[in-house]
Amino acid sequence: MSSDSHPLRRSTDHAPESGTRTVSLVLTVRPGEGAQGAPLDLLLDQVPSSVRDVVLIGGPAGDRRAREGLAVRELGAWDVSRGDIPHAGLLAATGDLVVVMNADGSMSPHEIPHYLHYLESGYDFVKGSRFIAGGDFADYPLSRRLGHRALLRVARQLYGQHLTDLWYGFCAFRRSFVDLLDLREDGVELGAELVTHALHYGLRVAEVPSLELPRRHGPSHPRTVRDGTRILGTLLDERPHNVLSRLARHRLPSRGTRNTRSAHDPSG
Repeated sequence: MSSDSHPLRRSTDHAPESGTRTVSLVLTVRPGEGAQGAPLDLLLDQVPSSVRDVVLIGGPAGDRRAREGLAVRELGAWDVSRGDIPHAGLLAATGDLVVVMNADGSMSPHEIPHYLHYLESGYDFVKGSRFIAGGDFADYPLSRRLGHRALLRVARQLYGQHLTDLWYGFCAFRRSFVDLLDLREDGVELGAELVTHALHYGLRVAEVPSLELPRRHGPSHPRTVRDGTRILGTLLDERPHNVLSRLARHRLPSRGTRNTRSAHDPSG
């Protein structure tokens, strides 16, 4: 089967010829992570050759040491009071495909090719998951795990999707969907807003295993209650119009299948 006839590809989609598509990487450094020039240079050295353009938001100013063929554009610091979402970086990305990851050392650039593979196979939006086979996390407090499970149940009921990781910020998507994702400076974590809007607009979403490593620098941000409340509000605000009928089907199963439904039935 040719790449153009992939079952996940729309009739209007065309697979790019090998070596023709471009990739932009948006790296974010949260305020308060300090002047970490050396760790950033080390991270840039690990960026795969498929990435030719890096947009850096936050972090120390100055010339970045990067491999040959990798252009690094610095957009300066961003104001956390306007939200945790680096909108300017996503809008500044010029590649056909856009990858987003944190620059605190918890996400590895070596995983980027896995995300690109799924985009090139027909998916519109690819996100990392720490909770599927091959994924893992180094530090995830119990309070956040419990809150995450509760929000996952809400997302599954509202959108009919069985995702395993809702707000992990390592993701990739086609740049043509930047406007459709309708990014807003509302303070919601980047990963959660992108995923919610991708589900709302019916994009084809795939999850790939990702290993969240220990942070190499910078403070942690365990704002469980604040983040959870805002993400819940986003999930409710963006819910599809047919959510009531989906909930009704879930609450009122047919009499003939009430006691025989498989554990893998997505309507269960």
